[in-house]
Order: sequence, then C-alpha cells, then structure tokens
Amino acid sequence: MKILVLGAGRVGTSVVSNLAQEAYDVVVIDTKPDILRELQDRFDIATVTGNAAHPQVLEKAGAASADLVVAVTSDDETNMLACQIAYTLFNVPKKIARIRAIEYTRYPQLFGSCKIAVDVVISPEQIISDFISGLLAYPGASQVLDFAGGRVRLISLQAMEGGPLVRHQVRELHQHMPKVHARITAIFRDGKPIIPTGDLIIEPGDEVYFMAPKDEIKAVMTELRGKDKSYKRLMFAGGGHIGKRVAKALEYRYQVKVIEKNPARARKLANDLENTVVLVGDASDRDLLLNENVENMDVFCAITDDDEANILSSMLAKKMGARRVISLINKPAYVDLVESSLVDLVISPQQATIGSLLRHVRRGDVVQVHSLRRGAAEALEAVIHGCPGRSKVVGRKIEKLNLPDGVVPGVLVRGNEVIQVHHDTQLQEDDHLIMFLLDKNLISAVEKLFQFVPAKAA
Repeated sequence: MKILVLGAGRVGTSVVSNLAQEAYDVVVIDTKPDILRELQDRFDIATVTGNAAHPQVLEKAGAASADLVVAVTSDDETNMLACQIAYTLFNVPKKIARIRAIEYTRYPQLFGSCKIAVDVVISPEQIISDFISGLLAYPGASQVLDFAGGRVRLISLQAMEGGPLVRHQVRELHQHMPKVHARITAIFRDGKPIIPTGDLIIEPGDEVYFMAPKDEIKAVMTELRGKDKSYKRLMFAGGGHIGKRVAKALEYRYQVKVIEKNPARARKLANDLENTVVLVGDASDRDLLLNENVENMDVFCAITDDDEANILSSMLAKKMGARRVISLINKPAYVDLVESSLVDLVISPQQATIGSLLRHVRRGDVVQVHSLRRGAAEALEAVIHGCPGRSKVVGRKIEKLNLPDGVVPGVLVRGNEVIQVHHDTQLQEDDHLIMFLLDKNLISAVEKLFQFVPAKAA
C-alpha cells in the first residue's frame, strides 16, 4: 500500500513512525527540508519538499499511484484542499484529513462523495475530548477505549490493595461474577507483559487490561480496585480547542472550572459556555489554585498547548491535594520523565489519534484499532467475513486458529450479543472478534489470518 502523509509535524511524525515500521510505501510532504531529512535518517521513507496542496507537489510525490492520503498539516484548509486535489486530479481512493476547527467538524455533511473529498475527518481535539470524558465516567481508569460501536470497551487500570480480586487468581473473576462477559486480556507487571492465564495471581500495582460490555465495567473495576468515588468537581488548565470542547461536553454533568491565561480567549470562552466558571490566570499560580480550592477538586487536567506549563501546573495541583491529576504532553521525551509519582496520568495526543488513522490502513477486515503503551501493543477489532474454504477462520474454533503467541482474544460480538470467548468458541460470518496484541509486530500475522480469500476466476 502506498501512503502519502502530508505534514511532518507532531501528528505527521507519529503517523510516519507507525507506518514505516510496518513496511508500507510511505512518502512524506512538508515545506521544511530539515525536518524531512531528519525523518529520512530515522525511517525508510521517501520525502518531497513543498506545499502539500499544490498539484505539482502531489504529482511529484506519486499521488497517481497512491492508495491513501493522510493530510495532517497544521492548517485545516490546506488539508481539505489537498484531499480535494488528490481526488480530482489523481483519483486517490481514500483521503483522511486532520481538521481541528469546530466550525468545520460540526457540519459533517460538508464531507464525502460529491462534496469536499474527505472520506475520514480526524479531529485530535475531539478525540482527546472523548478520551477525557471516558476517563471521567470510570474513576480510576487509565484508558477507556470503544469497540463494536461502543458496545464493548477496553479498560486499563492499576490494581489496588483491597480489590476483591487482588492477590487472587484471574479465574476467580468469574467465580465472583458468574454472569459477566468480561475478560482480562493483559497484565503488565513492572512494565513487562504477562498473558493472564486462569491461575495467574493479580498483584497490587499490576496494570490490568480487560474487555467488557459497558454495563459490566464498573463492577469489574470494583473487583480490581475497590469502589472509587464518582467525580464531581473538575478543573481544566487551558481554554483552547481541547479545553472548549471538553468543558462544553461536561458542563452539565460536573462542576467545571476552566483557567485560561489569555484574557480575550477567556472572555470568548465565557460567552460560548453556559454552565462553566471561566477564570483568567496562570494555572501554575499557586495563589490562584489556592483561592479556587484546588485541594477539593476531584480532577485537575492540564490541557494547554504548552507541555512545560501542563507539567508544572499538574505537579503543583497534585502537591496541593487535587484527587487526580492528568497532564496532556506532546513531546515523547517528556512522557518518560513525568509518568511517575509526579502526576497520575499522562495523555499523548499523538498516541490517542494514531488509532483513528490505523484502522484505515489495516488489512484483513479490521474495523477498529487502538494503539496502546506508546505504540508497543495494540487492540483491534476484526470482522469475520467469507465462508469455509474462502476464510481461514469462519467455522473454526478459537483453539484451532493458531493465533500467534501474544495475541489474546477478548470478547466476541455477534449481532447485538456480546459473547465471552472460550477455547471452543466457534466463529461465524459477520462476528466481530476483539483481540489484544501484546506486541505490535504480531499485526501482520493477524491481518493475514483474518483476510478474506476471493473466489478464483472460472
């Protein structure tokens, strides 16, 4: 598959990093030759210097033979125009565009066939907003990721002393809760992955991943952590694209405060929001946080576009007693420094966004992808297509699939039914099988296994 990546900023570099590792034919376009040279030194890719929306630049990059365009420059209009030109002049089959402005994304009817030629709109700000909303719905969770249209979710959390299942075997989950469909799919202990066999004992501090229908999640979390109190009071540092979306989505469900440093932006935010307290000030100002009772906040979340400001304000809020502290960090080098006792959770916009892109390049009828643990692991949802003889999986039991070591089947969705996967579960056409891959290098083998085999010509 030939993929053109337009833009070599933070999101573009993250996309290239993921795609280049999987032997795709990748060409990157950007206006800055020094950044392109650096990418070429790191990855086996081709580059073209120029404006990604100029026809001659796209032509030079080989748009005529491209299968996919991923437009992730910092400018919405450039991304949309580049996709339109890629379709009109070069008939590129699939176009993905990063579009940040809510003024565009609130009108999905703008995009598609016979409209602006963007097949998939990616909004990192909306993805982060949804991610934060998911975390708030399940106190104690580190990740909340949707599969099967939201019917099934993958949750990660830290096992805590006092949880009924902690210091007990994995199999006891279904002894405590015999009717649940949930399955523990992976455990990371001291950063190392463990496949959770039935006799494995869950230890305090383990990072546990499990899949479950939405209505079972809180009960399973209680088994692993005890009962966490619901969140009520939220404070966000930053009123930019992300802060505005998050506050708008949450202001009627929680008590929300937003701290914005820019007075003009704060005024606009206050006009746009109806039930949110907007404060003008620096979120790393100790006196401001003290006056606004940060110690009583259930969640303090720093989501400005300045990594250093996010880190400093988060560390201060945690020191001052905020119950849970979340920091948005763009630079990968900072993530390793901060993920410790300094803050409770770090969110990487690139990592959150990459799954939305990967689902459109995966082979083998993969319809949903979530990149995990900074790209080292992955969870994916594959649709079972074909019939016996034209599919390697239809009609076969899970134990007969010869799944590679490190691939853990989670749950199966059949129509509206969520089915707990066992070794003797038999796959049927149109089933959705959700799997956890402990190692991203297993992706190719999984794609081949679930690929539909076309009928031979007579």
